[in-house]
Amino acid sequence: MKDRNGHRMRLMMAALGLVLPGWADVVEEARAKYDKTDYREALALLDKAGGGAEAQRLKGQCLYQMRDYKGAVEALEKAPAGDAAVQHWLGRAWGRRAESASVFQAPGYAVKARKAFERAVELDPGRVEAVSDLIEYFVEAPGFLGGGVEKAEALAESHLRKRNPAQYQFALAQIARKRKQDDVAERALRRAAELEPGSSGRLADLGRFLAERGRIEEAEAVFAKAAKLEPKAPGWRITQARVYVEKKAKTGEARRLLEEYVQLPLTPDDEPRRVAEGLLKRLR
Repeated sequence: MKDRNGHRMRLMMAALGLVLPGWADVVEEARAKYDKTDYREALALLDKAGGGAEAQRLKGQCLYQMRDYKGAVEALEKAPAGDAAVQHWLGRAWGRRAESASVFQAPGYAVKARKAFERAVELDPGRVEAVSDLIEYFVEAPGFLGGGVEKAEALAESHLRKRNPAQYQFALAQIARKRKQDDVAERALRRAAELEPGSSGRLADLGRFLAERGRIEEAEAVFAKAAKLEPKAPGWRITQARVYVEKKAKTGEARRLLEEYVQLPLTPDDEPRRVAEGLLKRLR
């Protein structure tokens, strides 16, 4: 009887979006595991923490990172709908489901992704990542699914120009590329790098852009600047390695960069090790 009452209490607390006293430390430990990309260990801890708001959201994020997008959607839909972070991750999960769905299901999933991104931005206009994901959706999605570069421009202007000028320039580059205005895109990427002089990631974006247009020597010079700026950063390594893999050039250098990448401590913001491992397989 005692256990049954305890179970009822956990259910009631979960329904209120709360974490039982004593479980907060478990959720915090799971968050630390998540931040180190130990997603399976984080999930095992979260299974003990009940269904509180933070636990449920973090569970959804773990499942997303593990490519269980259906599970991620199910977990996130049990979290508070008024949480901008929940809506943002829900949008990402629906977007991934759309990418692998049948032609009959994909449009519906894509619309769910857009609506979740829009809700996240509505709840927290300063959530730059959600704004950026919605801009990318507008740029890439066809009009009948709610896409459109004009929408992307308007959102970038209203939500990024003043809040995050560098990301605003990156958004302008995305829009310009969609319009096949490579000169405009290049200027925007260079400006983004100027606005964040300490970011090797901005330089990596520019390097990839130049490489995709066959300007390999210029790209390598930009990657060299990124390496000098942040020698231990993983991002520029995998971006430069991907360029070599895709161009079927400098396979030895690509292998070195990828082998270094998989040994570095990564965060959820970095590309998963499995991506680097997949690129290594392509070099064999």
